[in-house]
Amino acid sequence: MLAGPIFSREALTAPRQLKSYAIRAGYLFAFFVLLYTASQATFGWQQYRSIGATARFGAYIFQIFAFVQLTLLLFASLLFSAGNVASEKDRRTLILLLMTDLKDRELVIGKLLASLLNVLVLLCCSIPLFVFVSVLGGVSQVQIVWAIAITGAAIYAAGSWGVLVAFWREKTFQTLAISLLGMVAFLAIVEMVTFAVGSNSPAGIWIGALDPYRALAEVVSPFSTGRITRIEDLSLWNTLSVLVGVALILNLATIFNLRRWNPSRSVFVAVKEDETGGRTRQARRVWNQPIIWREIMTRAYGRKIVLIKLAYLLFSILIGYAVLGSADSAELVMGMISWQGLGFILLGLMSLMLINAQAVTSITGERDGQTLEVLLATEITAKDFILGKLAGVFYNAKEAILLPLIFLGLIYSQGGIGATQAFYVTAGYLMLALFAAMLGMHSAISFDNSRTAISNSLGTIFFLFVGIFICMVLIVEARSSFALQLPSFLIFIVGGSIGLWASLTHKNPSNALTLAAGVLPFGTFYAITAYLLGESFSVCLCVCLAYGFTALAMLIPAISEFDMSLGRATIEK
Repeated sequence: MLAGPIFSREALTAPRQLKSYAIRAGYLFAFFVLLYTASQATFGWQQYRSIGATARFGAYIFQIFAFVQLTLLLFASLLFSAGNVASEKDRRTLILLLMTDLKDRELVIGKLLASLLNVLVLLCCSIPLFVFVSVLGGVSQVQIVWAIAITGAAIYAAGSWGVLVAFWREKTFQTLAISLLGMVAFLAIVEMVTFAVGSNSPAGIWIGALDPYRALAEVVSPFSTGRITRIEDLSLWNTLSVLVGVALILNLATIFNLRRWNPSRSVFVAVKEDETGGRTRQARRVWNQPIIWREIMTRAYGRKIVLIKLAYLLFSILIGYAVLGSADSAELVMGMISWQGLGFILLGLMSLMLINAQAVTSITGERDGQTLEVLLATEITAKDFILGKLAGVFYNAKEAILLPLIFLGLIYSQGGIGATQAFYVTAGYLMLALFAAMLGMHSAISFDNSRTAISNSLGTIFFLFVGIFICMVLIVEARSSFALQLPSFLIFIVGGSIGLWASLTHKNPSNALTLAAGVLPFGTFYAITAYLLGESFSVCLCVCLAYGFTALAMLIPAISEFDMSLGRATIEK
């Protein structure tokens, strides 16, 4: 009743699609592969019959599952909710919805719940998985209930934020960038304020409740805070109520401003003419390369793009202040990396996401705005189009590329890293930036539906680095007997290769892309092990070769098969 026909249609049509069942099965299969890999990393081929050993393993795997699921579903809910509304704006169908007799409440809540339907279904599918983990011991039913409840509340809050930004902003890139930066900056500010006022103070408890990761850490380790003496006393109603309250406030703000934000004022802005009917502004001169001119000299991605750059700058300052000013450089995070290195990774991952979003929306925006057909009718060559778009991506995202390098320079000036290692990190980071940009353009060309292209592109980047982090955690856990656990890691890697192959070869399969899908996960695994062994040159060489080859394998078909990829052959038929 609250969601209206929009959610009803999604609930009726989603179960009819085969991909819905494939996503659920693949989601649970990935967790069982992770379970097997973690068991091999912990026990190896030894047969442990001790109740205490299995209980400790149950608590350990519950901790991994809880945090991995929260991260995955939090990102998915934000991406799906923002992308769903943004695609309606790009296709000009949101105006049609506004012209119907749908109430504002039905439009906002309907879009929100329709976007979160698959995410909430995945959350429900994980309940039997957590119950299975509890059979091992070390985990109580109370912990499982609170973990599911906190994850669900966080999903609702993240989706509400994504829907608000999508209805507010006009351009897809602005929507994605503001959504990602807003969520990450919000969590960072919450942690900083909680640390400043004291996590055990009354104000710190309520402010810290806004961070679902902090609440989930208390769920997986209930006795670490010293607040309870029995597991039955575990209660996180403050986190649950605060997250749901924030989500409701975001929903009300979106409903109240829906008609004021949409249709956008740009719809009604006409070209100003003087009394004689001529243009009031002199026409600008276009370069010999019109694609690059359009990407650099026009406001193709909105007038508020500077706000995104300022938000990213603020986020970089917060990260720099947190890890460069107060962190102990001798302390390693989870035994893998220094605090300064963790700050660089956070900045680098965020910049790669922004670069990827810029790349994929640079082409999907052309398709949804019905200007791609106009470009296909001109004499613009494939080389001009692809390289022009690529140059525009790097120009518009130059701040996102430079700030992590500036952060790396600050680490070098403090003696946290040597000159040689800084050079290797810079080379590897720039290669990853090229890979992220090319992956976005490849996804935009391969998928006809813009929402699917954006989800595939950003999802591949995000899941790739989440998989790297999980693999590093398991390798650190299995350091003493790494050779015995190698077969289990191979299963993890092969699964990643299959997923990457399905993503890269969706529409335009080639032998080079197939080879890249097989080589990239193995190259990444080798780079991880080389890093943990203290090598630098091997890591840089492996990253540059593996990701550079994959970027080249996506670039050449985009140029050589430009007409077929973008639909000119279809139009002629």
